[in-house]
Amino acid sequence: MEVTPDGTLTERARTPAANPMFLAVRPDSETLYAVERVDGGRVSAYRIDAESGRLTRLNGRSSEGGGPCYVSVDATGRYAFVANYQGATVAAYPIADDGRLGEAADVVRHEGSGSDPERQAAAHPHAIAPGPENRFCYVPDLGTDRIAIYRPDESGALRPAEAGPVTASAGAGPRHIAFHPTDPYCYVVDELDSMVSAYERDPQTGGLAAIDRSSTLPAAFNGDNEPADVHVHPSGRWVYVSNRGHDSVAVFAVDPTTGRLEAVAHEPTRGATPRDIALAPDGEVLLASNQHGNAVVGFAIDETGRLEPIAELPVPKPVCAKFLESA
Repeated sequence: MEVTPDGTLTERARTPAANPMFLAVRPDSETLYAVERVDGGRVSAYRIDAESGRLTRLNGRSSEGGGPCYVSVDATGRYAFVANYQGATVAAYPIADDGRLGEAADVVRHEGSGSDPERQAAAHPHAIAPGPENRFCYVPDLGTDRIAIYRPDESGALRPAEAGPVTASAGAGPRHIAFHPTDPYCYVVDELDSMVSAYERDPQTGGLAAIDRSSTLPAAFNGDNEPADVHVHPSGRWVYVSNRGHDSVAVFAVDPTTGRLEAVAHEPTRGATPRDIALAPDGEVLLASNQHGNAVVGFAIDETGRLEPIAELPVPKPVCAKFLESA
């Protein structure tokens, strides 16, 4: 899919893939990684043709757990990390110079449960994201109401950070995490109670301290909802959260002094179940992947952080979108 400067969305190519759930792009913009719910869980590497948009599969590895739901790549492009929702594991993989994935360097199993007997009967790591300094990896675990913090070593082993895990609010169900580009704040979307939690982050220890929590929903809404994705604008001025049920993107302003959030708007995504949102590197466009609306919708971001719909592209059951930057 190509996004033009005026926000037009155009299909460029299609590459067959086996039930892909989440994507990550290596920093050199030459390789894409996808977790795929097939063969008990798999993570695959694809070579990117920047001209045509086509992908060529390089290789794949077991995701080391069922229900893989997230993949990320560290800032050096040396390691990929995977979270397995059903398997309750996170795994680290070395990346070869040509982008291929090596065998898992480490696999860590999460244990525990939470207060919701249906959704939190076991651990469910939902994401694994390297922090801004590339020293720590953060794992929101929906099943245990914890955010685990790891410090990968030179071999790729996921060593627990000395700061230890952070306990979220009971029944919150932390899902995804996003980091402020310049200040020591990060934001975690809590799937089970439709909240977004703000944390202050210690860059030296990796530790998190809770600051505040904000609802992702307007006060008048009382229907079912499960927020999914969270991103911080490249300027650091706004935070965006997707709501599945309310089918909107919640817009928050960031207080630059405290890191707290203030609700600004709730923009309908023009489709059902926005599982993922993506921000353009220049901060001018947001894409919402409406999984059950079978479309990706593009929005322009104005000077207040609010969203204005500008384009739509039919896509069967879209679940994730990533922008490709030039190397």
